[in-house]
This record gives sequence, structure tokens and C-alpha cells, in this order.
Amino acid sequence: MQHRPSILVVEDEAPMRDLIKKILRKKDYAVSEAKSVATAHSQLKEKTFDLILMDLTLPDGWGLDILDQISEEYRNRVIIVSGTGTVDMAVEAMRKGAYDFLTKPLDFKVLLVTVKKALEVNRKLDDFRILKDKLSDRSRIDRIVSRSRNMGEVIKKATECALSNKTILITGETGTGKELIARAIHHASERKQNPFITVNCSAIPINLAESELFGFDKGAFTGADKAYPGKFFLADRGTIFLDEIGDLSHSSQVKLLRLLQEHEYFPIGSDIPRFTDAHIIASTNRNIEELLESGQFRKDLYYRLDVHHVHIPPLREHRDDIPMLVDFFLEGAAEQYGKKKPTPPRELFVLLENYAFPGNIRELRAMIYNAVSAHTSGVLSMQSFRKVIDIKQKANQNFSGEMVPEEGWLRFLDPLPTLKQAERLLIREALKQSKGNQTIAAGLLGITRQTLINKLKKEPENE
Repeated sequence: MQHRPSILVVEDEAPMRDLIKKILRKKDYAVSEAKSVATAHSQLKEKTFDLILMDLTLPDGWGLDILDQISEEYRNRVIIVSGTGTVDMAVEAMRKGAYDFLTKPLDFKVLLVTVKKALEVNRKLDDFRILKDKLSDRSRIDRIVSRSRNMGEVIKKATECALSNKTILITGETGTGKELIARAIHHASERKQNPFITVNCSAIPINLAESELFGFDKGAFTGADKAYPGKFFLADRGTIFLDEIGDLSHSSQVKLLRLLQEHEYFPIGSDIPRFTDAHIIASTNRNIEELLESGQFRKDLYYRLDVHHVHIPPLREHRDDIPMLVDFFLEGAAEQYGKKKPTPPRELFVLLENYAFPGNIRELRAMIYNAVSAHTSGVLSMQSFRKVIDIKQKANQNFSGEMVPEEGWLRFLDPLPTLKQAERLLIREALKQSKGNQTIAAGLLGITRQTLINKLKKEPENE
């Protein structure tokens, strides 16, 4: 049976209260009423509501007084209505946890749209809290597979970060496990029951980044047929993980800086600020010093983000973890594909020990899962490992300055290609050598698969 959303209408004027009740009940909402602060408190003790619609001025007090006392339980679940509203009052209401602020005389179409929007947003937030996070157990810090000294320092630092609400910057090459560490920090913190929201900054088109992060009001721009709350709203009281923050546009960096300084932001098309208590964890696989020197990343934003810094070493710097990781991934892959866990041959570890792993742990995981998906006997076949590693080592020899003398290829480039042209040639060569496999091609180029996809989208069609 479908749940009927319950709404408490707190309004002292009987005609207005009755009209609001009638309109809401026509939309099949379960409506209760209160005419004062005291009766509202009495109702709230007896029942939990999905939404509260509350007048600001009541005979025995202010609606904001109620908001002070119920803000934690009803955060983003209160719509304030006022006939004497000012921008300052609206800002104060939002700061105390109100979802929206409407002025009298009420536009009942706007009221119904606001009520529907508030219920939808909070239903999504409830889903985050009610559904078990499938990764929660594997995201615990004490479940991170490692015995190396290097990773031991990372785990120690992550444990310390979990006790703080200060911003965290995680750095490391692609595939080192930056999101895993971010999740582990979240699940070890007091926020673990609240949402963990991931935003891949490199995958968001520049013109959509601000609306994705901060949301927008209906009609804010062409195509904005309905409002969108934004990732920071959804992450309130939880954690937001800004992956590959080095790819964030300058305008989005400015807005993010304001949010870090004031804990407030403006959805596109809105003059009323929103407030968030989201814990911010950012990451990048790029050289942050180079980004700062080139001006691609704001120094003031960097200093705000880098309160805690966790650097994850590449797999080649903690090779003693490879046997444990292989065993862990074999178990996971066998479970996923419904097979008996295969036995790894001894020569596998010799092969892996001498491989550079440009894609780090993510690459090792992909190798293991691909091998398990294809294996049919008790002992894992070496064929798929040798094939992938052979392709990559040949590619490294082709592109390495050590293997090919500079004059051996630069002398034929007259004139020299532009950086964009050179990048395009490298991408095409990587795809050719990987036979169109984007994951392998991205590994050859030392970038993420999503970054490769983004670059391919920008490539001219007829060239």
C-alpha cells in the first residue's frame, strides 16, 4: 500500500487553515492542524510528520521558535509561510533548517509545487538512510587490505581524519583507491548513517557543473522544467566526495570557496541561500603544485581543502600487498561470477611482481576479475594476464624516451604538432594497441577511463 504523506499545517487564522487543508487533501495528503505553538508541540509529540507547513507569526510565539526545537528531526521538512516576510527572515529560516519560505498572499499553485518538491527530496534522503550501504562493511578502515608500511601510514591518517569534520584532500595516481579511502573515512565517522555522495568532477560538462553541485530552481534556465536540489543538498549531514577536483571549472571553484567559507551557497536562479553541513572530501590524481602554478586551480581554495592531506602511494611502492590483494579480489570475483575460488599459479606472482601497474590497484582488480570470469579449471589461467601485460609493456616501449631515442622520432615531426594534435595521436595509438578497449587504453595513457571518454567526445568527427 502506498504511503500517504502526512502534513502538519500550523496556522492561527481558521479560514486560511481550512483552505490550505482542503487544497492539500484534494491531492490525497493526510493533513493535521495546529493553531498555536503549544498545539503544534502537542501534535509533534504524538506523531511524526513528513512535512510541516507553518505560519511565522502565531498567537503564543514565532514559528522559528518551533524550528529551533525541531530542526534536527525536521531539517528540510518545514515550509515557512509569512505575511510579513523579509529576506533576512527567509535567510534565518533556511539557516535554522527550513526547506523553503513562502510569502502571503499564498499562490496555491506554488504551494503545491513546493510541497511536492519537498516531499520528493526528503523521500530520496530517507532512501539513503533506510537502505543499507552495500559497501559499508568493505568500506571500514580496518577492512582495507594491506600489510605494508606505506599503506599503514595512510590507514593511520585516514583514522585520524574520521574524527574530524575539517576538509580532506586525498591525492594519488589513478586507480590507487582514493574513493575507497574516502568511503572508509565516512564509515568511521559520526556521519556514517547519513549519505555518502560521490561527484566525479571530470565527468561533468563545464556548463553543468554548478547546477549539478548546487542545484537550480524551476525556470532558472532553458530546460529547467523542475527544480533540482543539487549534490550538496543531498549530502547534508553526510559526506560529499569531490573526485578529480582538479578538473573543476574556475566559476565552480569560486562558488565552492564561498561554501567553505560561509557554509552557504545559492542554487542557480535563487536569491535565497541554502546551507549545508556536508563533510567535504576532495581528491585529485593530478600534480596539485603544477595546477596551482599554472593558475588552473585557485590557491585560496586549495588551502581551504588541504586542512587534512592523505597521499596514497602507487601500487609499485607497496608491492608486498599484491599477494593479499590478489586473494581478496579472487574471492570477490568468484562470488560475483558464482564460481569456486580458483587457485593462483605461482608464476602469476612473479609476473605481477615485475610489472609496473600504471593503473595501480584498479588495474590489478580488473585483471583478476577478467581472468576469473573466463576460467574453467581449478587453477587460474595465466593467458589473460600475459596478454594484457604484454600489450602494455609494448606500448611503454613505443612511447618511452628511454627505449626510443629522441632523434628517432622527433626529427620526422616537421613542423612539430600542437599539444592537442599530439594528444589526439596518442589517444588513437593507445586505442589501436588496445584493440579498442577503453579501459586498457586509458591505462596506457595514465588517465582514467572517464577522462578518456571525455577527451574522445571532444575529438572532431571529420578530421
